[in-house]
Amino acid sequence: MNILLTNDDGINSSGIYAMAKALQSLGTVHIIAPDRQQSAVGHAITLSTPLRVTKVHLDSELYGLAISGTPADCVKLGVSTLLDVKPDLVVSGINHGSNTAINILYSGTVSAASEGMLMGVRSMAVSLNSFDHTVDMNPAAEYAAMIAGQYVHSPLPLTTILNINVPPLPREEILGVRVTEQGQGAWNDHYDKRTDPYGRDYYWLAGDYEPSITNINTDDRALKEHYVSVTPIRFTLTDHEHLSALSSLQNIRI
Repeated sequence: MNILLTNDDGINSSGIYAMAKALQSLGTVHIIAPDRQQSAVGHAITLSTPLRVTKVHLDSELYGLAISGTPADCVKLGVSTLLDVKPDLVVSGINHGSNTAINILYSGTVSAASEGMLMGVRSMAVSLNSFDHTVDMNPAAEYAAMIAGQYVHSPLPLTTILNINVPPLPREEILGVRVTEQGQGAWNDHYDKRTDPYGRDYYWLAGDYEPSITNINTDDRALKEHYVSVTPIRFTLTDHEHLSALSSLQNIRI
């Protein structure tokens, strides 16, 4: 099996390194990731500037390819051009910080997986519910690899992505896997107004995340209760339930 591994934290992230090691038991891992931090860029792709590809070596061996673009760029360029064969699986992660609820919309990690889906490849995103870069990533990587081994042979359509979130706990404290829904958690955010040394104002995004834990089947609730959350997601955005409420618009003509 050929696996394209990417992320949004950059090719030098400890998360992508741990994920690469865990996935080696499933097949050949090709790392194609951003050359810098690209968190919360969503599904942006690069149009107005060229993309640069740099080979990255580790212990004198080729580790992967660093791309001067977004996570979605990495998948699009990798699948269409850089890889000799179409991958069987795209894995994005491991991200520092959860990608639950509304965070899915902003996430470069999830967007890399969704780009894989758009290119006809089974895809999954993996995130750890911690921003602490000293946390052990290996339990999350091992759970993700086990899930990947089943997902790649599953009957799920190619239009379904798996969004995996893992609690930042030792192996023995993770209680297992829970299949969940996308929660309704949201950010109470604001912008801090500050002044630079030249007297010019600038703004820095700040705020607190409030997870949704009232429903036992949400991604946030699973993490709180020490479970790995696996959420099948897709990107069909039409509100079919309320199409008829707009039927009167069909009589409008200028």
